[in-house]
Amino acid sequence: MTLSRIALSDFRNHAETTLEGAGKLNLLVGPNGAGKTNVLEALSLLAPGRGLRRAQLTEMARRGGSGGFAVGASLVGDAEVRLGSFVEPAQPNRRRVRANGAESSAAALGEWLSVGWLTPAMDGLFAAPASERRRYLDRLALALNPVHATHASRYERALRERNRLMSDTRAPDPRWLDAIEAQLAASGAALAEGRAALIDALMGEIVRHGEDPFPRPALSYVPGGPVGVEQLSQALHDGRARDRAAGRTLTGPHRDELEVVYAAKRLPAAATSTGEQKALLIAMTLAHAALAAKGRPALLLLDEVAAHLDPQRRAALFERLGQSGTQVWVTGTEIAPFEALARSAVVWRIEDGEATVR
Repeated sequence: MTLSRIALSDFRNHAETTLEGAGKLNLLVGPNGAGKTNVLEALSLLAPGRGLRRAQLTEMARRGGSGGFAVGASLVGDAEVRLGSFVEPAQPNRRRVRANGAESSAAALGEWLSVGWLTPAMDGLFAAPASERRRYLDRLALALNPVHATHASRYERALRERNRLMSDTRAPDPRWLDAIEAQLAASGAALAEGRAALIDALMGEIVRHGEDPFPRPALSYVPGGPVGVEQLSQALHDGRARDRAAGRTLTGPHRDELEVVYAAKRLPAAATSTGEQKALLIAMTLAHAALAAKGRPALLLLDEVAAHLDPQRRAALFERLGQSGTQVWVTGTEIAPFEALARSAVVWRIEDGEATVR
């Protein structure tokens, strides 16, 4: 199946915008502030989570609009599937989802579509706090395996509860703590397993392509504590006194790290140039897109991806996108850098929150 149509209503600066007849490659061209990234953000709401900007729902509603918004999409194949993500004015902080007209959940969207993206805001990923890289890992893992979201949410809930007990001045009931730690160990082990499996799969895909001409990143998963249910459970039990003194849990997947090295130069990614970091991110994004294309229908959203790329790498990127197996959406302020891509893409002109086929 492939996405053929997306409609935005009162979303950001789009009052009523419909993009009909989407292809395998889609290019959105227009000046800054025209609403190109807003289309990508709308597409990202067809996946679980808060979208590519991680914005509040109230920020997405169009100023001067109803106070709510709607994003609708059609997937076509042997049959048509209609997906919708919307907010009603009466409940501006509650996101609702429908699939084929029936009420559904945001988590269930992952069963229909795999959605990945690369935006300029991610350029600082390698120098950002470790929490940003954990979030990045989980988003990539979720795009390949929707169940990953369940493990992550269960772990976060159990972690909040244990931290509450650890920071309480009163000694917690050992039986209650045992129960919380059992939940934390079970979901934490599954979460760590999913992250490690993702890194292994990404490295397999990255090595397959070598330097072509994107630099090859070497990815390492560094656990924030023992892995495995029994080992993590024992570590949590043994660390109770230490964690109570700190007022928080000091071991577990919430302290995991993703290490990225520019393999050829043996340099940490954070120590490379801006252009090299962008190229490393693109290599990781393309590897993930190739993995995603082996499962459910997949979208790849690339916002201003040509920035910092020399002509050789730009040409290589466009070639890889054509071979990726995913449906690709790319934005740019002008057509010139994308001429090679535009010859085989559906091109829309985005201006003042309106879209016209070029």
